[in-house]
Amino acid sequence: MNEEQTVLEFFSLEENLSLALIAAEHLDGIRLESNNRFWNKLNEHLSVWLTEQTLPWYTELTEDRNSEGTLVGLHLEPSTQQRVFLRPFMEQQLMGNHYRIYYGLMWNSTPEPEQLKLSAVESLRNQLKAFGFKDSDSFLAWQWSAWYPRRKDFLMRFSTKRDELMKEALQPWQALLQEFGERLLMTNVALNEAPRSASISLDKLHSRVKV
Repeated sequence: MNEEQTVLEFFSLEENLSLALIAAEHLDGIRLESNNRFWNKLNEHLSVWLTEQTLPWYTELTEDRNSEGTLVGLHLEPSTQQRVFLRPFMEQQLMGNHYRIYYGLMWNSTPEPEQLKLSAVESLRNQLKAFGFKDSDSFLAWQWSAWYPRRKDFLMRFSTKRDELMKEALQPWQALLQEFGERLLMTNVALNEAPRSASISLDKLHSRVKV
């Protein structure tokens, strides 16, 4: 009998019901704490790598908007102030009963139609598509990873083989910035040099009219 089956049989006994309920109450908290440690540790490793490579980005942790203190990912911010830009990201998303990590390039704010049509933007999008990335309204490019950060196998790897996992988790960042980093910087320059649209929607115009 394996260890997991032994534990399950122990908690299934009626006399151990109170212990089973106590464990269940604390299990989600334990997973959350471990999940937060993963993102914090990855943030540390990524920050060190960016400094070593002298890349013009810094890291920011991403929190769940609906759950204070719950980390769900990382994204990069440019070292120079910009109005609109694309930034590398890695986050987890709930898919059915499990969270799954995805990564790519996301917009810092909703781009204008003219910005989406810039040749630099279209060129970068097409290059990323050739590498298997998908796109959407919020993401110029995104792709699933093989990691489910709150499942037992992932948490055990993080606990017992942390350095190995951290090296793997850095690889998507390294691939994006080494393969597309220069093009990304040039695209962000193009986005901020492009003139802002003078058009305004009827809804926005109405919102500005004082009644």
